[in-house]
Amino acid sequence: MRSVGVIIVGILLLAVVSVGCTSNAPKKEATIIVFHAGSLSVPFQQLESEFSSYAEKNLGLRVVFQDEASGSVKAVRKVTDLGKKADVVAVADYTLIPQMLVPDYTDFYVLFATNEIVIAFTNKSKYAGEMKAHPERWYEILARSDVSFGFSDPNQDPCGYRALMVMKLADLYYGKPIFETLVENNTNIESSGTHIYVPKEVQVRDRRIVIRPKETDLTGLVESGSLDYFFIYKSVAEQHNLSYVTLPDEINLRDFSRAEYYAQVEVTLGSTGRRIRAKPIVYGVTVLKNAPHRELAMEFLKFLLGNEGRRIFKENHQDFLNPPVAFGNVPEEIRSLVRIENTTRG
Repeated sequence: MRSVGVIIVGILLLAVVSVGCTSNAPKKEATIIVFHAGSLSVPFQQLESEFSSYAEKNLGLRVVFQDEASGSVKAVRKVTDLGKKADVVAVADYTLIPQMLVPDYTDFYVLFATNEIVIAFTNKSKYAGEMKAHPERWYEILARSDVSFGFSDPNQDPCGYRALMVMKLADLYYGKPIFETLVENNTNIESSGTHIYVPKEVQVRDRRIVIRPKETDLTGLVESGSLDYFFIYKSVAEQHNLSYVTLPDEINLRDFSRAEYYAQVEVTLGSTGRRIRAKPIVYGVTVLKNAPHRELAMEFLKFLLGNEGRRIFKENHQDFLNPPVAFGNVPEEIRSLVRIENTTRG
């Protein structure tokens, strides 16, 4: 009987050791390739970190993200022009997806977040005190010969062409030639009435004007005092603890009730030849048809569109659509998380 007991104890010990070895076994590694707008860098960094923890705990996977931030137009053109592989594409202007990715590269997309354009600065910026005290003078302050300001490249980044739209809408709102003073006199960007033309190669004629590939490239310049002001999304200004001036709803591209008013202004981009009409700012996301890791990418999209994503965006000062709105051949995996509309928007 003693020998039987020893055998049983041995079997139990072996089972415990086996379980321990299994739980400590290296997890399978998986990759997700994400191309996203620069303005999504902060919330996506947190989103990817939390999804990695979720996947390790619930899916038994160690997820590695290949994350590339850029201007949204550039992000899309990586796929369409350069043939680069990606799983998820998230852009600051959702219309880029139906215009440039549907139907060849994807057959659905989701509208998920909103934003507005502000003018950001720090206490190092020239006339910062006056800007805070009299924000309605923003265009007068930017026009001063000793003040520098910037925006992102309209050919690569929606924040850039939205900055142009804001300044052209300001012409209408204030009844003054603000676009001519700030843009046309200092660059080779031109306008005719409310139509803006952006050359394929944007040239700056005045050193006070700074243009970079994406809006977040300008953040460090303002923080260091090298640049006084820049046009940026409110969420990015909040994330970086920058001071900022909010603009009237008639020009800030935030107010959905003013969509028709915004639509008076449009931009033609030299990089794509496409004409873009001003509209309220809405972000879009999709998983590509030929996504190398499509099944896992769909899990990540579910995470983004669910309660976790909503919380993360709120923590990072960006408004989230409730619920997100989906178009096209919406995958079954996300149907419970979105409102599906049949008419494609572009």
